[in-house]
Amino acid sequence: MTRIMGYADRISVQPGGTLAVMASCIGAQRYRADIVRLLSPNAGMGASEYREVQVDTPANGSYPAREQKMHAGSFAVVPEKWALKGIESFTLQAYVWPTTPKKGAQALMGMWSEAGTGFGLAVDATGAAEIRIGGFKLASGVPMLERRWYLVAASFDATSGQVRLWQEPIYDKSFHAERPVAVEGKTRASVPDDGAPFLFACWRKGEAEASTAWGRLLTGGHFNGRIDRPRLARKALDRAAIQALAAGMLPSGLEEEILGFWDFSKDVAGDRITDLSPNRLDGDVVNVPTRAVTGHNWTGAEMDWTKDPAQYGAIHFHDDDLSDAKWQPDFSFTVPAGAPSGFYAAKLVAEEASFYVPFFVRPKRGTAKAKIAFLASTATYTVYANNRGRFLSMRTELYQGRISMMDAVDILQLEFPEMGVSTYDRHTDGSGVSTSSRLRPVTNWKPHGRLWNYCCDLFIIDWLEHTGLGYDVITDHDLHVEGQDLLRPYSVVITGSHPEYWSLEMLDALDGYQRQGGRHMYMGGNGFYWRIAYHPTNPNIIEVRRSEDGVRAWDARVGEYYHQFTGEYGGLWRRQGRAPQVATGVGFISQGFDASSYYRRTEASRDPRVAFMFEGISDEILGNFGVLQGGAAGLEIDCVDPALGTPPHALVVARSENHSNTYILVAEEINIGHGALDAVQNAAIHADLTFFETPNGGAVFSTGSIAYAGSLPVDGFDNNIAKLTTNVLRRFVDDRPFTLPK
Repeated sequence: MTRIMGYADRISVQPGGTLAVMASCIGAQRYRADIVRLLSPNAGMGASEYREVQVDTPANGSYPAREQKMHAGSFAVVPEKWALKGIESFTLQAYVWPTTPKKGAQALMGMWSEAGTGFGLAVDATGAAEIRIGGFKLASGVPMLERRWYLVAASFDATSGQVRLWQEPIYDKSFHAERPVAVEGKTRASVPDDGAPFLFACWRKGEAEASTAWGRLLTGGHFNGRIDRPRLARKALDRAAIQALAAGMLPSGLEEEILGFWDFSKDVAGDRITDLSPNRLDGDVVNVPTRAVTGHNWTGAEMDWTKDPAQYGAIHFHDDDLSDAKWQPDFSFTVPAGAPSGFYAAKLVAEEASFYVPFFVRPKRGTAKAKIAFLASTATYTVYANNRGRFLSMRTELYQGRISMMDAVDILQLEFPEMGVSTYDRHTDGSGVSTSSRLRPVTNWKPHGRLWNYCCDLFIIDWLEHTGLGYDVITDHDLHVEGQDLLRPYSVVITGSHPEYWSLEMLDALDGYQRQGGRHMYMGGNGFYWRIAYHPTNPNIIEVRRSEDGVRAWDARVGEYYHQFTGEYGGLWRRQGRAPQVATGVGFISQGFDASSYYRRTEASRDPRVAFMFEGISDEILGNFGVLQGGAAGLEIDCVDPALGTPPHALVVARSENHSNTYILVAEEINIGHGALDAVQNAAIHADLTFFETPNGGAVFSTGSIAYAGSLPVDGFDNNIAKLTTNVLRRFVDDRPFTLPK
């Protein structure tokens, strides 16, 4: 069976710019690559015919196939340094919090290799702490419990061969009846000076693969759990000295013996680990483990890691973290000077297998080719990247009332779990996934399959093509960096079917644009919901902390609500004074996936302020059709709420009705879990088609429904949803200012 997959080094590129495409192909000698522009989704019956247009470029052609592997698992590495050479006697110690102690042998720290050389602390196959020196192993014999802190330490005296190991539970106000464990042994093993790096949360598995672009060592024994205050001494220390070394400050009298005195509470936002000893054995973290997490000494008195970093000195490592596949480029594509802005992809085909590598062509910075901009929700696309839970969760079919469908590309994610997961999934140790990267193959960014996010937004692109009004495509990544300057040249900015994840920079830019007279068409549901943070140096990586409230796949642990990348409080924008209703007039109220419904016009739709919207439309029922579950109002829906920021002059011109009992109030709307919570019993559950004017001649139009986009192409766009939406767009493009009602 042939398999092919790939990704690009950039998500947004302008004419004259170049991006590189990385590919991996198994089961074929060669593969074909073509750059295509995507104009509609492959959505089947009821939608437009699928359209992709090949771009004339030298990048199109046949390429030799090769397999490029992915190496999942986060760890930290201190490169070979002089202070690590010539070690004979030593002490290793750290506070550890194992999350899968019985999954098999796992590394904690050291220079041990699977070849049987070096030394290191580990967790053995039973979950007990263990010291390894060459082929010698000494374990505590007592399995550690999941999610409990321990001080683990080991010493080796090279002269006497004496080995000592301590495994001591840390008091945590619980009623665990564990006792400290101390064991001893002897060995003639020595510590060879082989110039190895010092590693945390993994050990060496072998030499670097010839195909790895970065030449990293292959690693194994990846640890699931947290490590706090690791230490390395060049002497076999006694228990009292170990305790002193475990304290927060470098102890006097031990300065000469200390090789490494790492403080993981430093540089939490970045990719470095800091050594406070004179040796400066600083290192790097790989694959973005989770930081800004509570350490062994967290008291609960401070919830913000930036206020007391000493209580957040742990790093949570996972064996399935992946921030960058680090593949070598196969070919590059330079965007022609006259290329129109839009959705693009490198289409990779090998025999029966195919894979789309998406990217977006935007106008050159500071310019605009049209009066209309579609803002591609690349932040949301990234957060959802490789959503494995859709296939593995027992709830998916229950929610949708039908069997889940998978295609060959979806199956890749199950065949290659090392490609990583989305922030809608949990790690193998059960903890929530808080970061996601697009620098890896992504199976759910494609113009076919599940009509959600990326694929669903192609319905809007198809409609824009049909209007003939012309448009540019810009991205969340562009907006985060360039702010309001990116939006300023446009009369209208259209956000997509599900623009759920927003950074502060993005939200401020949209707010400024609307207040300066910009027109905004919000074409979806459950938008502007979660706050995100971009990695400080790598914008391809995004973080979300699912704190306290909201409809969420997992809960952030208490004390871990603040982002590691920025120190900003995470969670819902609603809980931070920026509810979606402020920007769009509507906000998330319910979700249901069995069927979509329709809108019924309200008396407000007769208001002269919105007469333009209903030109040529006499229907009272709007959108009782659609590709997405049969209607325009469904999947995830929004409604107005003046208490959360809907402007008092906003007009609800149509309101959905007749939703099924699978549509339940969202969690943030429920204070007491009792009473009428579903749409059959609760009239508050509906989608509101909303309009309001903004200062300086601007206006906002909101659909309040993800399913809305799927109604646009029905009957070749000859339907009341497409007509109404086109009426709005034509009026929003018109330079005549809107007037705020008195």
